[in-house]
Amino acid sequence: MPIPEIEPSTLATQLSGPPESRPVLLDVRFPHEHAYVALPDSVLIPLPELDERTEELEAFRGKPVVVYCHHGVRSLHGAAFLRSRGLEAVSLRGGIDLYSLAVDPRLPRY
Repeated sequence: MPIPEIEPSTLATQLSGPPESRPVLLDVRFPHEHAYVALPDSVLIPLPELDERTEELEAFRGKPVVVYCHHGVRSLHGAAFLRSRGLEAVSLRGGIDLYSLAVDPRLPRY
């Protein structure tokens, strides 16, 4: 079954809404990537660590989660992992790179 993806513009609209309606942002990149550029208020759990950090993921239960990475490949795997555990997760299409191109050009690209 395909993993649902969210468009950067749709995410931007959601993030501009009231705080209680915003999705959880889960960054599955590595710490050096997150330190370079990240979406505001995102949680960093690198993709290889998801399985060992499942207790932390439980805090997201019942909330929409947008998983993102650099170009959108790792986030598809991350969203699939969360969905297999019953969490409401989607992947950011094109990752933070497309988000910076389509929504916020102030975000540095790498």
